[in-house]
Amino acid sequence: MPSHAHPSPDHHPSMPAPSAESPIPSPDHHPSPDAAQDAGPLQRERAHLAASRAALRAMREDAESLNIADVTANWVNAEVLQGEIDARIKALADLSGTPLFFGRLDYLHAPGVDLTEGASSGAARWGSPRTESGGASDKGGGQQAGENFYVGRRHVHDADGDPMVIDWRAPVSQPFYRASKKDPMDLRLRRRFGYTGGELTAYEDEHLTDPAEAETTSALLQAEIERPRVGPMRDIVATIQPEQDEIVRAGIGGTVCVQGAPGTGKTAVGLHRVAYLLYAHRERLARSGTLVIGPNRSFLQYIEQVLPALGELEVKQATIDDLVDHVEVRGTDDATAATVKGDARMAEVLRRAVRSHIAPPQEPCVVVRGSRRWRVPAYELEEIVQELRDRDIRYGAAREALPQRIAHAVLVRMEQAGEAPDDRVQDAVARNAAVKAVVKAIWPPVDPAKLVLRLLGDADFLAAHADGILTDEEQKAILWTKPPRGVKSAKWSSADAVLVDEATDLVTRTHSLGHVVLDEAQDLSPMQYRAVGRRCTTGSATILGDIAQGTTPWSTDTWQQALAHLGKPGAAVEELTQGFRVPREVIAYASRLLPAIAPDLKEATSIRESAGDFAIRTVQPADLDATVLAACHDALAKEGSIGLIAADARIPVLRTALEEAGISALPPGAETSADARLTLVPATLAKGLEYDYVVVDEPAAIVDGEPDQRTGLRRLYVCLTRPVSGLTIVHATDLPEQLGNV
Repeated sequence: MPSHAHPSPDHHPSMPAPSAESPIPSPDHHPSPDAAQDAGPLQRERAHLAASRAALRAMREDAESLNIADVTANWVNAEVLQGEIDARIKALADLSGTPLFFGRLDYLHAPGVDLTEGASSGAARWGSPRTESGGASDKGGGQQAGENFYVGRRHVHDADGDPMVIDWRAPVSQPFYRASKKDPMDLRLRRRFGYTGGELTAYEDEHLTDPAEAETTSALLQAEIERPRVGPMRDIVATIQPEQDEIVRAGIGGTVCVQGAPGTGKTAVGLHRVAYLLYAHRERLARSGTLVIGPNRSFLQYIEQVLPALGELEVKQATIDDLVDHVEVRGTDDATAATVKGDARMAEVLRRAVRSHIAPPQEPCVVVRGSRRWRVPAYELEEIVQELRDRDIRYGAAREALPQRIAHAVLVRMEQAGEAPDDRVQDAVARNAAVKAVVKAIWPPVDPAKLVLRLLGDADFLAAHADGILTDEEQKAILWTKPPRGVKSAKWSSADAVLVDEATDLVTRTHSLGHVVLDEAQDLSPMQYRAVGRRCTTGSATILGDIAQGTTPWSTDTWQQALAHLGKPGAAVEELTQGFRVPREVIAYASRLLPAIAPDLKEATSIRESAGDFAIRTVQPADLDATVLAACHDALAKEGSIGLIAADARIPVLRTALEEAGISALPPGAETSADARLTLVPATLAKGLEYDYVVVDEPAAIVDGEPDQRTGLRRLYVCLTRPVSGLTIVHATDLPEQLGNV
C-alpha cells in the first residue's frame, strides 16, 4: 500500500507517519532532504481544506437565506418545505474536529460518471473537479485526464457548482476503497490524509501504477484504525476495506446477512450501508423509511453519532422492545418460558386463537329498506364466510370486507327484482343495523392484547389452540400461575409483548419500511425475527451478527434458520473474518473458545500489526478487588477509553471499590470524556461496545452467570473481544478449561 508519507513538523503522535530519522520520499520518488521541502504540497492541501470549509459555510448560508414566503400555495406546503430546508441546513453543519475530506484520487483518464449530490436528490450535475492547487480545471472539455477528486463525508461545491469534495458514496469514490496494485481501477495515485482534530497534518501517497513501489501497510490507515476511542462510536468511512465496501454498496433490492467476527466492523458496515442506500435511493427511502434496530439502549446511545457524522439525520433507531410496545413490560420469564414463547410454533397457536372467534352463521340476514325486506339465507352467509377464510387474509381486513359481501348479495336480489341500485346503495346496506349485527355475531372484533392475556391465563383456551403444537409441559411452562384481571394489571414480559405484536399483525397489517438494519441479530428468538420481518415485508434488510456471540438460550444456530423466520430465506450471507479492531494476540486467545461455542465458524484474523497489550493476572480471592483496581489504574495511565467488564453479580462490589478509590465509573453507553474515561460494564451489556483497554474481572463468574455453559462461554467470548489496544484478565478462580494455558 502507500509508500510515501509526508508529515508536518507538528504531526500529532496519535496519527503516526514514518520515522523522521529515515528519509521521507517526495511524491515524485526523489528523497526529500528535509520536511520543509514537503511543505509546499502539504500547504496546498491545507489551502484546499480551508477553501472547502468556506464553501460548505457558503452552502449553509445559502440554505439559511432561502425565503419561501411567496413560493407555496398554502401553509401545509410551507411547513413541509420549511422542514426540508431546516433538515438541509442541519446536514450542512461543519462538524468540529471531523475531517471534511480524508482522501484524494488522481485518475489516469476521465471517470465518465455523474458527480451528483445523490442519485435521486434532484441536484444539478456538478462541473469538473478541482486540481491539486485548488484552481478550477478546464470546463470546456469536461473531466480531463490527470484531474483529481477529494473524497469526504459529504459533497461540497463552490459558488459555480464545481465540486470541492466528492461524497464517499459517489461511484467515482469507489476506487478509494477497492483499488489495488493488481487492479488500479484507472488510478494514478491514491492519497490519504492524516489529521489532528480538524487540522490536516500529514498525507501519504500510493502510486498504484508504479511497479517500483512494493505493497506496504498504510501508516495513516493503521493509525486511524488504532486511534484511541474516547466518546461514542465513530464512523469508519476513511478506513472501509474492499470486502466491507462490497457489502456497503450492495443494491437495495435484496437482503444481506453479515456474519462478522469481533472487530470486523460489521456494525459500522451496516450503518454505512444505510447511509449509502439513502444516498443512492433517497426519494424511495424518504417515502418508505429506514430503521436501525439494536439490542439495547446502551448500544443505541453508543452508535447514535455515526449516521449524523455522515450527513444522515432522519434514520430512526429502536430496540426490539420499542417495536412491540403494545403493552407495558413489567415482568420477566424464566429461560424455559421465554424459549417456548419465542418459538416459531407460537405463530400457529396465535393464528388458531384469532380464527377461533369466527362463528358459523345461525340465522339469515334480513335487511329492511323502505317497504321491502331482503333476505340472505344462512347457507349463503356460510359460503361468504368460508370464501373469506379460504383467502387467509388478515382477520381485520376480512371483517371489513364481510359487510360489503353481504350487501352485494342483497344488491343481487334487488337487481333480480328489477331495481337498479348503485354503489351508494351497497354502502348504505353495508352500514345497515341488521348487517352490522350479523357481522358482529359471525366475525367479532378481536383485541390482540386481550387474546394473548386469555391464551396465557386460560389453560383450556391454550390447550384447545396448542393441541398438536406444544407439549403439555410446554403449555404449563408459559401459563401464568395467577392470571391477571386485565391487560393493564398484567406483568407482561418482553416475550409476551412479541406475542401481542404477532396477534396484532394477524388482525391488522404492520407497516413495512424501505430498509431495516438489525444488529446483534444472533440473539433474537424466531418470534422476534418475525416481528422484525414484518417491518420490511416490502423492503430489504441488512442483518448483522456473530453466531459465536449468541448469548440467549434461544439464539440462532444458523443464519439460514434466522433468515427463514425473518421472511428473507433467499438472502445472501457474507462472512467477515478479517478484524480491524481487536489486537492479534487478544483475538487469538479468545478464539480458543470457538470449538466449544461455534465449531463451524472460521477463526478471525487481525490486520493489526501491533499484538496489543495482553496480560493475565492470577491472584488470591482476597486480592481480587485490589488487583482489578490496580489494572484500572494502569489502563488510565494510557490514552483512550477503559472498560471494566464483570459478571452482573460483581458490579455492585466493583462500583463500591471504584468509588472508594476515587475513580469515576460511567454506565454502559454513556459518552466518555477526557475526565471520565472508565466505564463499568455488566457482562450482559458488553455486546457491541468497544474500549481501548479492557479489564475483565473473574471470567469464571461471567460463565457461571448464564443458565448453561455454552451460553456462558459465548458471553465470555464477547467480553474478551471488546478491546482495541489491550486486555487484562484478573482472576482468582480457575479459568475455563477451553482457554487452556497462555
